[in-house]
Amino acid sequence: MGGWAIAVHGGAGVDPKLPAERQEAAKQLLARCLNMGISALRSNFPAIDVVELVVRELETDPLFNSGRGSALTERGTVEMEASIMDGPNRRCGAVSGVTTVKNPVSLARLVMDKSPHSYLAFSGAEEFARQQGVELVDNKYFITEENVGMLKLAKEANSILFDYRIPSVGLETCGAGAAATDNPLQMNGLPISVYAPETVGCVVVDREGRCAAATSTGGLMNKRTGRIGDSPLIGAGTYASNLCGVSCTGEGEAIIRATLARDVAAVMEYKGLGLQEAVDFVIKERLDEGKAGLIAVSRNGEVAYGFNCNGMFRGCATEDGFMEVGIWE
Repeated sequence: MGGWAIAVHGGAGVDPKLPAERQEAAKQLLARCLNMGISALRSNFPAIDVVELVVRELETDPLFNSGRGSALTERGTVEMEASIMDGPNRRCGAVSGVTTVKNPVSLARLVMDKSPHSYLAFSGAEEFARQQGVELVDNKYFITEENVGMLKLAKEANSILFDYRIPSVGLETCGAGAAATDNPLQMNGLPISVYAPETVGCVVVDREGRCAAATSTGGLMNKRTGRIGDSPLIGAGTYASNLCGVSCTGEGEAIIRATLARDVAAVMEYKGLGLQEAVDFVIKERLDEGKAGLIAVSRNGEVAYGFNCNGMFRGCATEDGFMEVGIWE
C-alpha cells in the first residue's frame, strides 16, 4: 500500500474571464475540503466516509453547482443528483431529481446502505428520504440570487448557460455571443449555444487501500425538467473498485456515452496501465468531441487528474505531504 490519497473537484470548463476573486474563493473552498478529508484520513476514517464528508461540505457551500447553489431548471427550480461508490465490494447508491434533500450525497449513501436498490429517483427518492429521516429543506433553500439572474440570461439567449458563477454580466462574457452562434457546441450530437460542465466530486484511497468515489450536481442551468446527467450514473460519472476511484465532471452526455469513470478502471485492468496513464488515455481517446475532466486515486496511494477543456477546479493531496490546488493547466 502506498498510503492514503485524496482528490476533489468543483467542475471542469472554466470561463477564462472568471474574476480573480472568484478563482481565489474556489481555491479556498477546495483547500478547506481537502484539509477536512486529510484530517479524517489521518484519523483512520474509511474512504467511503471521507468522500461523503467532503462532498457534503461542497454541497453546503453555494460556490459550486451542487446542493445549495445548484443550477436552475427551465422552471426556475432545483433538481439535484448524486452518487457514491465503495470500491472493495463495488457497492453503490445514487439519487436523481431530488428537490428537498439538503445533502443528496448522504441520501445516495443511504440508498447504498439501507435499501436493496442502487438508484432511486424523483418522488421515490424523496419518499425514501422522508422514511430515513434525512434533513429536508424547502426548494428555495438551494436557489441563489446569482443563479436566478443567470437563468434569466440563459432564457434570453434561449440556451443552456456556460458558466453560471459569473454574476451580473452580459452573455458575451460567458461565451454565448456571436462566436458561440457561429461555431456552436454540440451536446449528444445536437448544436447548443453554450453548456455548463459543473459538478463536485471526491475520490479517496485510505491506508487500507480501499478506494471510494462520490459525485454531486445540480446539473445544467436552464436544463429541461427531468434531465438526468452522468453524475448519478455508476460507471459514467462515478466509479470505484479494488483498483481505483474516479469522479467525472463536464459534458454529461459525452461522459455517459464514454462510460468514462469505469473506463479508467477498465484500461488499468485490461491494458495494465498506471493510474495517470489510464486517465490520460480515456480523456484523449474516449470523449470524441466532448469536453470533460476527472479525478482519480489508485489503491497504491496514487492520485491523478485530467481534462480536455480550458480548466478544472481541483485539489489533491497524498500521505507523503504533497498537496496541490489549481484551476488551469
